[in-house]
Amino acid sequence: MTAPLTPPPPPNERPSYRGGPVPPPVGAHAVGADAVGAAPGGSYDPHGDPHGEQDGPGMLKEVRQAAVTVVAVALFGALLGVLWWKLAPSVPLVGDVVGDSWVVYLKDSEGEQAIGVDGTFTLLALAFGAVSAVVVFLLRRRGGVPLVAALGVGGLLGSLLAWRLGVWLGPAQDVIAHAKDVGKGVTFSAPLKLGAKGALLAWSFGALVVHLGLTGLFGPRDPEPDPWPGPGQYAAGPYGGGGK
Repeated sequence: MTAPLTPPPPPNERPSYRGGPVPPPVGAHAVGADAVGAAPGGSYDPHGDPHGEQDGPGMLKEVRQAAVTVVAVALFGALLGVLWWKLAPSVPLVGDVVGDSWVVYLKDSEGEQAIGVDGTFTLLALAFGAVSAVVVFLLRRRGGVPLVAALGVGGLLGSLLAWRLGVWLGPAQDVIAHAKDVGKGVTFSAPLKLGAKGALLAWSFGALVVHLGLTGLFGPRDPEPDPWPGPGQYAAGPYGGGGK
């Protein structure tokens, strides 16, 4: 014997939809948390994760860090100027009276002291550029275009500061008045003079080359993609389900 079947309720007594979640149809695949942010077919949906954060600092933060780097690097130009003034070779001059006027000429016309002045500034600037690049790299390994530009601009400003400070600290610029003060035939030092203005770029050049080398050798690298997909990575179906 079989149990009697319960007749279906009349149409006016059947439950009606009054809101709330609709139950999924039979056989539908459940979409888990891994499908959030993914569009059908496995493509990324940029609107799927509204709480995602961008990698690295924002542009405003990078600009602020670059501005601090420019000021800090440029201020070290004062130290470069003092070292240039102390270490640069002196160019000997001699004053003499010709007629009613004073003339000043080089005591050693074949000397290379003037070239040594430019060379000392260039070598010191290259050293300062290398040191500043190492310090900036250790503090900010991620680098970035604003930081690299800050190194170049700061190096140039530091070189200009060092040049003007060294000239100011060095011997008097008025060589005729200086010759009159020391007397006829007495040797005195010429004022510091940077003959090769290209030396002002040595700091920036050294900083950029060293920073580029450090970034290439020890900087962070992007993860390499896996050339062999794992099992089920490219499963068929809109949400990674069965392919039939």
